[in-house]
Amino acid sequence: MRTLLILVLSVLTACSGDILVSLTMKRVGEVTHFSPRALLRAAARVARIPLFWLGLSLLTFSFYAFLALLSWAPVSFVVPATALGYVVGTLSARFILREKLGAARWTGVLLACVGVVVVSADHVGWVLTPQMLMNVIRGIVMVVACVPFMYYLTCAYAARKFFTSQRSRGPIASDFAPPVSILKPVRGFDRDAYKNYSSFCRLDYPEYEIVFVAHDESDTAIPVIKQVMADFPNCRIRLLIGAEDLGTNNKVNKMIRLVRESRYDLIAFSDSDVRVDPDYLRFVVEPFRDPRVGAITCLFRGIHDGSLASKLDCLGAAVEFCGGALISNEFEGTQFAHGATMATTKQTLEKIGGFEPLADHHADDFEFGNRIFSLGLRVELARKPVWMVYGPETLRQYLRHELRWDIGLRHIRPGGHFGLLFTQGLPFAILGAAIAPSYTISAAYVLAYFLLRFLDAWVVGVWGLRDPVVRRKFWLLPVRDFFAFPIWLASFFTNRIQWRGVEFTIREGRMIRVDRPIPDRG
Repeated sequence: MRTLLILVLSVLTACSGDILVSLTMKRVGEVTHFSPRALLRAAARVARIPLFWLGLSLLTFSFYAFLALLSWAPVSFVVPATALGYVVGTLSARFILREKLGAARWTGVLLACVGVVVVSADHVGWVLTPQMLMNVIRGIVMVVACVPFMYYLTCAYAARKFFTSQRSRGPIASDFAPPVSILKPVRGFDRDAYKNYSSFCRLDYPEYEIVFVAHDESDTAIPVIKQVMADFPNCRIRLLIGAEDLGTNNKVNKMIRLVRESRYDLIAFSDSDVRVDPDYLRFVVEPFRDPRVGAITCLFRGIHDGSLASKLDCLGAAVEFCGGALISNEFEGTQFAHGATMATTKQTLEKIGGFEPLADHHADDFEFGNRIFSLGLRVELARKPVWMVYGPETLRQYLRHELRWDIGLRHIRPGGHFGLLFTQGLPFAILGAAIAPSYTISAAYVLAYFLLRFLDAWVVGVWGLRDPVVRRKFWLLPVRDFFAFPIWLASFFTNRIQWRGVEFTIREGRMIRVDRPIPDRG
């Protein structure tokens, strides 16, 4: 058991270190000149990236674990057994670095697995018994059960780095303020709709307009919008009714009309349940000084209505979604947007074909950001989060929309969806505790889960986002985690979702109404 644990730790830390160093070098760029001066400049750039030092630390730990193995196991076993690193490295390259792998490489991985098993069996003189097999499986599972703990620490690291960097930049300069069209597709009455809409009328910004588009004349959002227009006569507000039916995503249909009707080149979409502070546009517009920036999106913190489901929603959005977004921003760059804010220019939007190609897509915000990122432009996170207002909902409604989110993710990023398994700290902690060889180790798993989960919540939600819900209700996170794992499992077995009272099935990221014949898209 000791040999297996140290071997697995050595392999996992080595591969993690390799991935982090690889991500560092991707940031530095290709080294094309090999003169001493050029190499020193490249080394200096590498040394300024904290990711490199974290990777180097993991590689150092792996090396000492390797030395420890050699102190009692023969080199003829240790060296071939560490070939397990090829397996882990290949899987990491596929799902983290997004490298494309052919059949030949997967065959090599399989052969490496077989070789490790054969060498291990020869080393210990195995005659494979059920008890021996169970011990091996238990050791592997206990190591894998620690992966969510590493995820929580990584979230905290990414959050600390992002918010420290943003807060050190000082106040927003006021000399860059191009006019902006704020575009808001709405449907139905949201909780505190008046407060949400009117917050956009109090912005500290010289020139902007707000354009709403409602579903139809009977839309219950219309009286609220008209009241806002009456209360803020000096704010340029327009209300449009209806949009051309170009696809199954009614929200995108409205967004297409909003783009056509907007006055200004810089446009910022915002969902109807979003509330902002007066400096909102300053933070959204600022990154567009850099011509390499193609889009801006926002993190968010929550306002709940007092129900348990609403609180769980706030916690999940602030800690889980924003934590994942910060990890993505740190290690691969933000490659998506969120409906809380999607800002870009009309020229950039035209380069991805506008919103028309997204009229059937479920995750239009993800596709918007991902397609802009694919142009070689950056998608930046604004320095300050917005507020998301969560209305009253039952626990069943909460579970249903969490399932809808997981189903959508499975269709747009299957690797990321599968990777959610390794963010599930509670079930892994329970599993590790259940199979641990002693009560002390069992207690350590449970304690590690609570400590690291709450640390993650505190750094991301309380210190980073300054979310009052997370500060007061972080202790509810285990309740949210209790539901998260079965929801994730359920998302593999259905493609049907309910959205705005209509049922759809999702195929290749597109929504198809279930009350219509499902077309064959090939």
